[in-house]
Amino acid sequence: MRPFAYTAARSVAEAVEALEAGGPGTRLLAGGTTLYDLMKLRVEAPTAVIDINRLPELNHIDTSRPTELVFGAGVRMADLADHPVIKRDYPALSESLWRAASQQLRNMATLGGNLLQRTRCGYFRGGPPFPCNKRDPGSGCAAIGGIDRGHALFGGSTSCIATYPGDLAVALLAFDAVVDVAGPSGRRTVTIADLHLEPGDTPDKEHSLGRDELIVSIRVPKTPAGRGSTYHKIRDRESYAFALVSVAAALRVSRRGEVRECRIALGGVGTTPLRAVAAERSLLGVRLTDATARAAGELAFAGAKAGHHNAFRIELGIRAVADALQIAKGRAL
Repeated sequence: MRPFAYTAARSVAEAVEALEAGGPGTRLLAGGTTLYDLMKLRVEAPTAVIDINRLPELNHIDTSRPTELVFGAGVRMADLADHPVIKRDYPALSESLWRAASQQLRNMATLGGNLLQRTRCGYFRGGPPFPCNKRDPGSGCAAIGGIDRGHALFGGSTSCIATYPGDLAVALLAFDAVVDVAGPSGRRTVTIADLHLEPGDTPDKEHSLGRDELIVSIRVPKTPAGRGSTYHKIRDRESYAFALVSVAAALRVSRRGEVRECRIALGGVGTTPLRAVAAERSLLGVRLTDATARAAGELAFAGAKAGHHNAFRIELGIRAVADALQIAKGRAL
């Protein structure tokens, strides 16, 4: 193991100071389920690690506010997934966590760390001899022209086609969530929609946070559509795997069955989580049937760009959207 400096922060301010004082090789340590993994693979070699596990400000779940849910960034995935209010009123949030990882990982991994986890692209994690612009800027992208079965259908560039691997961010995007961030200049708020970046010419820049900033909390606006929601995840094996395609869907319907509110977000198919706005609009004011659900799925994947081995995920995604909408409808009625 390569040596690194270790600091256990006692407050958010102290963590920010340590980040600011550290160099580009400084990393935050929360659950460690991604960082340690990448250190073992020699993809990450931090010069300094700042432990933020002992910060009470990051470890709370508040469902009592009238207009929003608030989660500390240090809350463990398992604790939010099993929270009774979240399971009852926002099943899409609970299910996105349940289906994201094994029980052991959910017991350790934090919400903030989950949002900022790095891609599962095999060429990124495999290291040399595979070139990877995300791991080593300017080296090239082995996935382009390589085996791209699990790579992005949306948002790729000539530099990178790696998918964003997370599940929680997809569900949060469907609910228009935001994150509160602390840094040397104080605190600011970033929408989930603006948190993750498409690769463009700089795939190593994966999110919009500064090097010396950390997520403090996650806030989710309350909506009646929360109860009529689901996180539908299609993967190679049911026990634990990353998504071939996932759909967070939330509906509010009238007594006559017409859709009054519709939220659809896609995971596993883009370089970032995606909101399917055209599909959402297509359902407003109409009854959700097999035909209208299928049409919404087709709209959601209308701009998909397939590579050599991943075209099957377009039809898979269309059907996943239709199925998620029917599950959400069953809960909304």
